[in-house]
Amino acid sequence: MATLDDVAALAGELPEVTETERHGARAWSVAGKVFAWERRFSKADIKRFGQEPVPPDPILAVRVDDLGEKEAVLAAGHAGFFAIPHFDGYAAILVELAAAAPQPLRDALVDGWLACAPPALAATLTRGDAAT
Repeated sequence: MATLDDVAALAGELPEVTETERHGARAWSVAGKVFAWERRFSKADIKRFGQEPVPPDPILAVRVDDLGEKEAVLAAGHAGFFAIPHFDGYAAILVELAAAAPQPLRDALVDGWLACAPPALAATLTRGDAAT
């Protein structure tokens, strides 16, 4: 079970990450672009779950490069990774931290960072570096 402190530690391993606050929740950015943030459900979000159980907090939203990558991440079927209608057409996925395994969570954060980092900075990071 991951926590927001675990997310902060993982994000902090990436170059030039800043932890900020966004709408009263924790967020992580690179070069002024937020790539991951705590996502609380609105009343409308909760209503859309209908009879389905609402994933428990904390929920993390993480940017992806584009909608194709979003579909690929979701199709991978990692426990805890999902989307909601509010995110339709938006290049980001949601992660139920209580259900997410460490490596897919780490990979999602690296991918989010890469989606937002300037090309020169992104070029300094290799997947091997991020996985250690």
